[in-house]
Amino acid sequence: MDLEVGFYRNPTKKESWRTVLTLAFQSLGVVYGDLSTSPLYVYKSTFAEDIQHSETNEEIYGVLSFVFWTLTIVPLFKYVFIVLRADDNGEGGTFALYSLICRHAKVSLLPNVQAADEDLSAYTKDNFGGSADMSIGPRVKSVLLKSKVLQKTLLALALIGTCMVIGDGVLTPALSGNLVFSAVSGFELSTSHEHHKCKLFIPVHFVDIEVPITCIILVTLFALQHYGTHRLGFLFAPIIVTWLLCISTIGLYNIIHWNPQVYQALSPYYMYKFLKKTGRGGWMSLGGILLCITGSEAMFADLGHFSQLSIKIAFTFAVYPSLILAYMGQAAYLSKHHIVETDYRIGFYMSVPERIRWPVLAIAILAAVVGSQAIITGTFSIIKQCSALGYFPRVKIVHTSSKIHGQIYIPEINWILMMLCLAVTIGFRDTKRLGNASGLAVITVMIVTTCLMSLVIVLCWHKSIILAICFLLFFGSIEALYFSASLIKFLEGAWVPIVLSFIFMVVMYVWYYGTLKKYEFDVQNKVSINWILGLGPSLGIVRVRGIGLIHTELVSGIPAIFSHFVTNLPAFHQVLVFLCIKSVHVPYVRPEERFLVGRIGPKEYRLYRCIVRYGYQDVHKDDLEFENDLVCSIAEFIRSGKTEEPNGKLEDSEKNDERMTVVGTSSTNTEGIHICEDDVDPFEVAGPSERREIRVPKLGPRKRVRFVLPETPQIDVFAQEEMQELMEAREAGMTFILGHSYVRVKRGSSLMKKIVIDLGYGFLRRNCRGPIHAMSMPHASTLEVGMVYHV
Repeated sequence: MDLEVGFYRNPTKKESWRTVLTLAFQSLGVVYGDLSTSPLYVYKSTFAEDIQHSETNEEIYGVLSFVFWTLTIVPLFKYVFIVLRADDNGEGGTFALYSLICRHAKVSLLPNVQAADEDLSAYTKDNFGGSADMSIGPRVKSVLLKSKVLQKTLLALALIGTCMVIGDGVLTPALSGNLVFSAVSGFELSTSHEHHKCKLFIPVHFVDIEVPITCIILVTLFALQHYGTHRLGFLFAPIIVTWLLCISTIGLYNIIHWNPQVYQALSPYYMYKFLKKTGRGGWMSLGGILLCITGSEAMFADLGHFSQLSIKIAFTFAVYPSLILAYMGQAAYLSKHHIVETDYRIGFYMSVPERIRWPVLAIAILAAVVGSQAIITGTFSIIKQCSALGYFPRVKIVHTSSKIHGQIYIPEINWILMMLCLAVTIGFRDTKRLGNASGLAVITVMIVTTCLMSLVIVLCWHKSIILAICFLLFFGSIEALYFSASLIKFLEGAWVPIVLSFIFMVVMYVWYYGTLKKYEFDVQNKVSINWILGLGPSLGIVRVRGIGLIHTELVSGIPAIFSHFVTNLPAFHQVLVFLCIKSVHVPYVRPEERFLVGRIGPKEYRLYRCIVRYGYQDVHKDDLEFENDLVCSIAEFIRSGKTEEPNGKLEDSEKNDERMTVVGTSSTNTEGIHICEDDVDPFEVAGPSERREIRVPKLGPRKRVRFVLPETPQIDVFAQEEMQELMEAREAGMTFILGHSYVRVKRGSSLMKKIVIDLGYGFLRRNCRGPIHAMSMPHASTLEVGMVYHV
């Protein structure tokens, strides 16, 4: 199954309404689980200890007003109407915004950026036409280009947002698991009090088994992740749909039955009255109100799993109205019940009519378990983006859908999240502290998104800087208010996401710093082209049949490890290809733009450079497909007639990059060269008249390799000889030659650099996965040569 071709078959074709509605239905179970279950704990957290509600209902109405306008301004106005439109070719999240800014402002810190990358069809995508102030964008761009400090600050901001998403991926499942059983125990207490009986239905020692059962649920949830977003969406969506229908119906009943005038609380005036009356206690209670929008950031982070339109439809027509009715219904109930004997009396379950409390509780348990799915899938997406761009150690990426490429599963991250979730659950055993921690993580991600979006408005959408400042001030001031209320509870659980994000930040920085230093060493120690030319066409050693693929991180020049190969290996292959597989700041690279092919030295040297470009969401092909595409791309380069300068010498690296040819994969280039392997008699008649074949004589039982060429202008004799030799080499087989580098710091380096490189980066390299192209290669066809890098 060729995922790559399936995705690009018709990139301009719009999704059908059936597809959009199906994705919208699936998104309810994946994206909106956390946001939909917030009515379970918002009022309980808000009135827990900072404020109490009185007969005047000013506190209740004030909280409802805050909840309504927070839900309206942040998820609806900010995310649905604005942020979702800043997708990076269908991908979302803080790193997608960072990628957009890097491309438009050309401030990428990736060391292997080439001018040819800007010609990719997905490299620039201005979502908004026109320009309100074209003079501001270039000025901002110029400032960013000149200041390395600002570029590193921008990267640090993106990494902070990324790490907070990962931290939320730990906290939200733990909060959901604890929420289920704390709700059950609270419901049990309230029920036993109302009926003046012993605890009903639930064992006396329920609290003793609460944590073990929560841990079992979390393990089950993470064990289901390998089935993929598509299956989990259909599995979880009916639960969330039932839950939304349930809370909206109960909310509407409470409004009509208890207080039809509760709609008056939607006026912003009640927010002012609330803060005026409650003062500092009201400000601190905003940390509880903040929980009403936890899960909103998942709409953007999970964008690659679905589509922009499907997520908008699901929120606007299902989630938003259901949540508003649920909160209004709870407020209507509380406005008529002011005697609070336990904090469970202000929880969600007390506003549920007594006859249906147990069925509603069963649905709530299922919905709360599903609630953590959104942030788990969002964590997978954002870690894949970081890993592809070199900001996170390499991990195994499993694509769970052949239609939606953003639907992925990462085994290592899944189990790490599970272990951290279990540790937090066992360590805290308190939904209040977990709520404080989750709230701080969520609001930090939102602030980072707001800051990056203000740059996107100017640099990518070419809008007025005044509009960007208004966006930053309006949404930033609201989020800063909630951030301050969350930060004040640092010792009450809010320290957890800070510690988690710091750990992930250290890992990401160590990996990025070590990778950058290794690349700088390669650049500074490149082999001179004059040395290569001095070796002659045979490179001073025996050239044997076959193709040797020499892996290098360099996009230009010859790596130092090649001289190490030449001096330590007795022979080399007749065709040598310096292979560089790199990521670019785009989510996808079209197959027809995948390969950049060039020549090193004169033709008779048979040295080629091939740069394979992938986006941070691309699917990497298996070894056989990759080999065939690689050989066909080199053959197409030879057929195109691109040759070196008459003197046979290479120019400087920049000009050499310009002379490289863009060649597509054989699966997409129907008019180009195709490779064929069979056991047919080599002297049989060729295929259709419109195609010609260049064959290699059959040697023994080995399969014959041949190129099938389209009808083209006459190929010159030298090109035919070169292609003939390439086919012979392909038939003999390929060997992947990898340089196994050991990175060490130089003598006299600082202690901090020794810790970062020798301990941190060394540990990560030993325990993470190798380059993506080396993972699936047969062990017998791989040759590794070690070399120590002193950086």
